[in-house]
Amino acid sequence: MQLNHTIVSSRDPQASAAFLTGILGLPPATRSGKFTVVEADNEVFLDFAKAGGDIAAQHYAFLADDDDFDAALGRIKAQGVAYWADPGRTQPGTIRDCDGGRGVYFEDPDGHLLEILTEPYGSLD
Repeated sequence: MQLNHTIVSSRDPQASAAFLTGILGLPPATRSGKFTVVEADNEVFLDFAKAGGDIAAQHYAFLADDDDFDAALGRIKAQGVAYWADPGRTQPGTIRDCDGGRGVYFEDPDGHLLEILTEPYGSLD
């Protein structure tokens, strides 16, 4: 069993998808019906859909190798995007060291909490 796709609510699907692909260094989003689709490297799709009302913030975590993490963090900093070492956003401007890797949290334009990490949680257990 594998996750194939998830729907991401957005005020502006094209802008939100472009933000994500720009930070993560992924290919540009494509259109599929009413969705703006971002494909992650592991063939999981994030289907951005226009929200019809309030957006409930969700959390999306992306596993990256060290080079991709460094490149994404560089783009976060270059764009002036706020970032934190923790999901509670109490450690601004820092990254997390744990499980033998690094991690960082930041928000997309719709308030979804995005995470990039270099090692899965529990990998040192």
